[in-house]
Amino acid sequence: MKTRLGILFGGASEEHPVSVKSAREIAANLDYGRYEPFWIGITKTGAWRLCNGPSPDWDGDDGRPAVLSPDPSIHGLLVLAQGRYETVRLDVVLPVLHGRFGEDGAMQGLLDLSGIPYVGCDVQSSAVCMDKSLAYAVARSAGVATPEFQVVSRDEDVDADSLTYPVFVKPARSGSSFGVSKVAYPADLPEALAAARQYDSKVLIEQAVAGHEVGCAVAGNGAELITGEVDRIDLSHGFFRIHQESAPESGSENSAFVVPADIPAESRVRVTETAKALYRALGCRGLARVDLFLTDDGTVVLNEVNTFPGMTSYSRYPRMMAAAGMPLTEVIDRIVALALPGDRR
Repeated sequence: MKTRLGILFGGASEEHPVSVKSAREIAANLDYGRYEPFWIGITKTGAWRLCNGPSPDWDGDDGRPAVLSPDPSIHGLLVLAQGRYETVRLDVVLPVLHGRFGEDGAMQGLLDLSGIPYVGCDVQSSAVCMDKSLAYAVARSAGVATPEFQVVSRDEDVDADSLTYPVFVKPARSGSSFGVSKVAYPADLPEALAAARQYDSKVLIEQAVAGHEVGCAVAGNGAELITGEVDRIDLSHGFFRIHQESAPESGSENSAFVVPADIPAESRVRVTETAKALYRALGCRGLARVDLFLTDDGTVVLNEVNTFPGMTSYSRYPRMMAAAGMPLTEVIDRIVALALPGDRR
């Protein structure tokens, strides 16, 4: 008997197009002999549609209106059909959603109310990881280094001359690199703050960390964790701006990925163990991508944790897992199995 898998994609955040691309890659690698997929697209305005799947520029161009029932006895969707609602029972949900309303705990709370098991982090860990200042506080309590930072509210003035440059200015609770600026001079700080405030009223100003940008793909629950190969971002100039290129599938104008990372073996072990320690300390489950810095003296510093990392053809998480011998089809099987009750795995 096939597992009835609800796959959420799209969403009302700035990362809607990225989510559609991730869902298309999931569709291309899903084991249809094991799963019966139900594609639930969310438009940029927040409307839900039960549809045929993610077309390249999907935004509600097909499908029937549907909502996730908060009544756990229904355990699935209410779908409008010919003026009446019919129910569609789901065994498990795969929320292929990025950024606000996808990784911040909002969708996880709705899924908890529905009673349907779902892939990935719960409400608490999603919310904490989404807020970089909270994630940094947890990391520090776990003994992991973080950048020096300060939190700035929407109307708060900042003394630009009091900072040590360069700094990064970023929304505290936004995905990818939307609204992120690298600032080298005090005169450029107001513009950077304005850019970040377009995405969040809470802004971080971080001291830049000198070192390699590395990442670790993690999957599992509790003590049983697996990791992909560590990667390294090779920058020619500027900073890494994921999903900001006009055609990211064809590559970036300032960055490339080295997988496995060309770092010493002992550093690779240190990065992996730090990523797993952060994953556990932050209460993650299912999967996450832990982004870190590796300094010249071997210190590992937290950058951020993505609780549902990109699954596009150019994304880091599936690339790291594939380099460790786990193709995307197997990754999907593993993370779905982690969400299912024991008798359905």
